[in-house]
Amino acid sequence: MHQQTLILNPQSRIPNYGVSHAHPIFFQNPRLRTSYFKTNCYTYHNHVIRTHAPVNCISSGIDVSVSKHHRLSSVKFSGKKEFDVATLGNLCVDVVLNVPSLPPSSFDERKHYMEQLAKSPPDKKHWEAGGNCNMAIAAARLGLHCIAIGHVGDEIYGKFLLDVLQDEGINLIEMREDDGNISSSSSAYETLLCWVLVDPLQKHGFCSRADFSKEPAFTWMRTLSDEVKMNIQKSKVLFCNGYGFDELPANLITCALDYAVEVGTSIFFDPGPKGKSLAVGTPEEQQALAKLLRFSDVLLLTSEEAESMTGLRNPIAAGKDLLSKGVRTKWVIIKMGSKGSILITKSGISCAPSFKVEVMDTVGCGDSFVAAIAFGYIHNMPLVHTLMIANAVGAATATGCGAGRNVANLQKVKQLMRESNLNEDDDFWKKLLEENMNEDDITILSKTTVNGFFNHVNLQKVVNEVLNKLEVALADGILSS
Repeated sequence: MHQQTLILNPQSRIPNYGVSHAHPIFFQNPRLRTSYFKTNCYTYHNHVIRTHAPVNCISSGIDVSVSKHHRLSSVKFSGKKEFDVATLGNLCVDVVLNVPSLPPSSFDERKHYMEQLAKSPPDKKHWEAGGNCNMAIAAARLGLHCIAIGHVGDEIYGKFLLDVLQDEGINLIEMREDDGNISSSSSAYETLLCWVLVDPLQKHGFCSRADFSKEPAFTWMRTLSDEVKMNIQKSKVLFCNGYGFDELPANLITCALDYAVEVGTSIFFDPGPKGKSLAVGTPEEQQALAKLLRFSDVLLLTSEEAESMTGLRNPIAAGKDLLSKGVRTKWVIIKMGSKGSILITKSGISCAPSFKVEVMDTVGCGDSFVAAIAFGYIHNMPLVHTLMIANAVGAATATGCGAGRNVANLQKVKQLMRESNLNEDDDFWKKLLEENMNEDDITILSKTTVNGFFNHVNLQKVVNEVLNKLEVALADGILSS
């Protein structure tokens, strides 16, 4: 059944590693680490894993036949792009605990609640990679070459996170301050932990040390190193989300955005629940949020988040508003939960109902969804095909328990697509889209192709084309199953 989520902060779930005997929130004596994995292919849990040093990777596009308005033809990458996706910040370890009740709402009471949790070091079985690790892992499992730009400490949690990323074939590009004036023993260098709390009703609460400070966790970061800039330049997509502001100063995020624009790297931005607080945050946060909304190539929001950003209740109207105000914006994607998703461009609207699944856990579904959107964007896939894959990847993650290493694998995604159990609701879509029938080119994915107000694209045709292309990619050794 569907679970409700109480949002206090970000992320994910479960694992296996060495135990810590130090304070899990205020970990002492971490050091900066620069890690750049250079290994060959090897087998891990029956999957082919590749860890990538900087090489000249050639993307294999997906070519499917649909009408011309369904294909994005304007995606171009300047220069030598060796990586598909780089994530910015928000690298953390999730500690997933079952609790009798979620944290109280007041600041002081919640802080006391956290202090009580922290008195006992969490058992290793409760650890999982969280934050942007979710998106990077999901993207890597779709065959994208990924790097994670951020900071982890040199303690046991940081080593755990590095090992998880390495096992998934993801490089870490360390963000570090080079002025040497900061004590390496400062607790500000510790890996960020996020507590994922689950009550008896399966509701979630998220909290971390970032909740109890007005400053980001890594305030010592003030500049982008040459290494970080080089890797942004080498990436086709730079993914940012609202929770990155918990770790990185707003001005640094703005600098990364400006540099990505300068070097022709496409920007994906998902403000998430954090967007609402950023909109009324510090002047620097408000400025950074406004710039991300205007200069991102792809915006991803839930219908509730789109309404909070624009004041418009209709998700399509909100998406159009964001699109019209964007300087570089090509796509605005509205996630409609169990109903599906909508992709809005200047030339039309594409819609895809969700897949019917038994939902076990919604943590990480949005991160998995955006990973598949990046896959479609990079490979210049038709828009409805991109939404279909994204819905399938998000749904496959929902059938598991938690995120991190528990996000969808390609085998599960392919199974869902083959089953083609679509959650169609014609009345819902007709009512939602009726205001745009006369002015927009509207395409919707459906099990049957019928005449009507919309351009219906047959689900089975889309599934067959995508599965065929995925099989070709697998045969060529591009993807791991």
